[in-house]
Amino acid sequence: MSGVLFVTGIGTDVGKTVASAILVAALQADYWKPVQSGAEEGTDAERIQQWLGTSVVVHPEVYRLKRAVSPHLAAREEGISIDVSTIVKAFHRIHKPNRWLIIEGAGGLLVPLNENQTFLDLILQLQTPVVMVSRQYLGSLNHTLLTARVLEQAQIPVRGWMANGGYESNEADLEAWLPWPKLASLDWVEHIDDEWIRQQAQRLSLRHALVNS
Repeated sequence: MSGVLFVTGIGTDVGKTVASAILVAALQADYWKPVQSGAEEGTDAERIQQWLGTSVVVHPEVYRLKRAVSPHLAAREEGISIDVSTIVKAFHRIHKPNRWLIIEGAGGLLVPLNENQTFLDLILQLQTPVVMVSRQYLGSLNHTLLTARVLEQAQIPVRGWMANGGYESNEADLEAWLPWPKLASLDWVEHIDDEWIRQQAQRLSLRHALVNS
């Protein structure tokens, strides 16, 4: 069995790359981050390779931008414009029907890619199901439910969500509010390595994601 999962989050620095690494390990999947900003500070593809080793297939970015700002701004400063159709064409080249592919977004759903398209538009064109990552903090209930509302209104299939870190009763509250299964409950840790990633992968509840992909 194989498929594609697009990892999105409720904002920036919520744990999308960690969640992607866990899914890659659990599904023995390929990894792809089509748009990377902040490349001067290191890339998420490099982190995946560092955590999981060179045996994991990591596809190159379509857009690799220097500054750690919104992709549309980083691209503008480099004199280019991100073309969603170019990303879609790259997706059809790299996606193999017999292998899982984990795609990681940047920031949240409505982060601009260019002057009139966001990551939401990219997901709609790719026609891929989503896994949502929700880091827990003061205000994350609102950010999570806003993200969920956008996904529902856009009629994007969601295979599940991951809770990252803890804050008050947020995680339990979200289990009551969200209509999708919780795939994982991750502790917020300072040091991440391959052993920790693989431990989380073994605990991942993927029955729903696998059955519906």
